[in-house]
Amino acid sequence: MVSVTTPALLFPAISLLLLAYTNRFLTLASLIRKLAEAESSLSKEARLRQIMLLRRRISLTKRMQVAGVFSFLLCTVSMFALFISLNWVGLVLFGISLVSLSISLVFSLWEVLISTNALNVQLQDLEGYARGQQRSKRLAVEDHHAAE
Repeated sequence: MVSVTTPALLFPAISLLLLAYTNRFLTLASLIRKLAEAESSLSKEARLRQIMLLRRRISLTKRMQVAGVFSFLLCTVSMFALFISLNWVGLVLFGISLVSLSISLVFSLWEVLISTNALNVQLQDLEGYARGQQRSKRLAVEDHHAAE
């Protein structure tokens, strides 16, 4: 028979998951602020790609937080149903809570994949900038030698 302790086992995991999601959200907010400050140093294409990826990541973060909170809420209601001996209701709610938690984790994985894509966009822009500087230095040296 299922007891109240079964859904209670998820409480620490869901709490830590929501904390991690909050940290991801705060990181996104910080990245957006930094992008706004460094707007002039990025190429227009890189800036637009970063903005698009940040918007997608914000949307996914919101979805994973909603699914995680919904899972936590259902887990709580499941424990209450089991506490008042509504075992069938408690089991169904607990099952839905697990599905919601799984959905939250899928959104989290998707956001991580986009995050790595965003880092690659940043690296490509930095490589382009570094190559541009190397080319400028090489041209300056060639100009200097031609002037001599």
